[in-house]
Amino acid sequence: MKKLILVIAFYQFLLVAYSQNQDSLWVMNNYTKIERQIEMRDGIKLFTSIYIPKDNQEDHPFLMTRTPYSCAPYGEKEFQYFWYSYTMAYLREGYILVTQDVRGRNMSEGDFVDVRPFNPNKKTNTDIDESSDTYDTVDWLIKNIAHNNGKVGVYGISYPGFYSTMAAASNHPAVVAVSPQAPVTNWFIGDDFHHNGALFIMDAFNFYSPLGWGFGLPHPKPTTLNPISVGFPDHDNYKFYLETGALPNFARLTGDSVAFWKDLYAHPNYDEWWKARDARNATKNLKPAMLWVGGLYDAEDNWGAWNSYKAAESNNPGKTFNKIVMGPWYHGQWASRKGTHLGNIQFGSNTATWYQQNIEIPFFNKFLKNKGDLTNLAEATIFISGKNEWRQFAQWPPAEKLDKNLYLQTGGKLDWKQPVAKTSSTVYISDPAKPVPYAEAVHFNRTRNYMTDDQRFAERRPDVIAFKSDVLQNDLTLTGVINATLFASVSTTDADFVVKIIDVFPDTLSYNDIDIYSETDSKNVYPMGGYEMLVHGEIMRGRYRNSYEKPEPFVPNQITKVNLQVGDVAHTFKRGHRVMVQIQSSWFPLVDRNPQKFVNIYQANNNDFQKATIQIFHDEKHPSNILLPVLQNP
Repeated sequence: MKKLILVIAFYQFLLVAYSQNQDSLWVMNNYTKIERQIEMRDGIKLFTSIYIPKDNQEDHPFLMTRTPYSCAPYGEKEFQYFWYSYTMAYLREGYILVTQDVRGRNMSEGDFVDVRPFNPNKKTNTDIDESSDTYDTVDWLIKNIAHNNGKVGVYGISYPGFYSTMAAASNHPAVVAVSPQAPVTNWFIGDDFHHNGALFIMDAFNFYSPLGWGFGLPHPKPTTLNPISVGFPDHDNYKFYLETGALPNFARLTGDSVAFWKDLYAHPNYDEWWKARDARNATKNLKPAMLWVGGLYDAEDNWGAWNSYKAAESNNPGKTFNKIVMGPWYHGQWASRKGTHLGNIQFGSNTATWYQQNIEIPFFNKFLKNKGDLTNLAEATIFISGKNEWRQFAQWPPAEKLDKNLYLQTGGKLDWKQPVAKTSSTVYISDPAKPVPYAEAVHFNRTRNYMTDDQRFAERRPDVIAFKSDVLQNDLTLTGVINATLFASVSTTDADFVVKIIDVFPDTLSYNDIDIYSETDSKNVYPMGGYEMLVHGEIMRGRYRNSYEKPEPFVPNQITKVNLQVGDVAHTFKRGHRVMVQIQSSWFPLVDRNPQKFVNIYQANNNDFQKATIQIFHDEKHPSNILLPVLQNP
């Protein structure tokens, strides 16, 4: 049997390799690549790679991505490996594919600015932003590339998703369809490098530091080369980030040359500098058809997709095409060949290829080629994990959801009824010297699987408190924003609060009930009975509980209300499962450690870190609860 499986796998490999080779030959035979330096209104030239169909029998639309990550390979005879992705579908449809190095990156001239603020009031040719660079690029393409049909679509994932949002704001009449996907939106409140003011140190430091990617290193002139990583001195991220210590130590390792890292330290609170860098500022008066895309289990930019869509919806009343698609994906998984699972959690089908074939490609074909029909595409197409099915909604959150409070109770229980105890609380000690890990295994790079990881390792720690519902007698489907209200006292002047919503599988789960094979090695069976699946988790830096702009210390040992938006979810807790809520005050090294002392954390030293006794109240006068968006017609 093993030999048969190996033979089948070998022939499948040969078939894929043959198909890709045929695709590569087809692209070479049917497309011409040209490279141009397109001049912007202020004289700066941006390097642009353009793939043009050789077929001149019809006019072709443009599909463009603007990126800070390089449009390599460089050279007009060097082609991107389109044949490894679903981008081949656009080539076979005859699209003109355009990729551009944004201002100040790789082969483009000018100065790069991270999440460059949108400027709605441009008055001179020196008033530029990413939307004006898009406008000028599109204008050049329309006027200089023969046999185009005058229509441009723009898409991109993550940082290119940010540039897609800016493209939509360009208001060039040729830009008719835009799909920002996992778009970087707000780096203080919800995306990438901060969540509710708490610094996601592992991603941020790895991205900007010379030890990691070195993204922020100076770029004095156009180049095809990227910085070479110095490399981290350790392979255990928990050990490295703990021993490095307070944030000033990370600044010293980064050095003086990374402009954004210095800006980050100079703006510890949500001031005007941060507010100007909120991409939602560019979502007013949008003209193109908009398709926002993201992943339920995106570790980087889950917040941006949900909230950019909501901002566009609010800022453009009556707009006829502003849609959102959220699937059960890690960052960018929808653009891959495989959307069947994440970690140990299976989704029942290849959700990525379904999205590509049924939503994204038809979207661009309709608006750029007037081909096909999108009348059946709902306002919100959302995958419900747990139940593993796509649902269509007329709005998001759905009108059919009802917000219901699930209350923390004595003895680690959850109940829909308000607590009746006169006094009741649960206490834990948060020690910055021994922070709660975000994942169980020893590793260095941040995993994407942690978004659905088993949380039993955390429940066993004394500095994590857990509350669990009774066994569900019926399916419970959540569609919308989860909010937490905690009544807490802290023995010090600051603390973080992490709230995790968890789906607890039955202890007696049979191997026949679920595909139990792990992602990395199908020979290793992961025990899914009693699995505590992370559905969604979020952190609040306690000092920002009332205002991101004006942080406030806690009064030691005084009961204080802490409101925390856990975020949007789409998940079914199946009959026989339980709902669990875990609360803790560190999530390391995903998030930097709070010294638990009301100081400027970016200037704190190693001596500022101190233990805190934290008490979560759940009694008649202090009913800590989780507000769940319960779908009424699951």
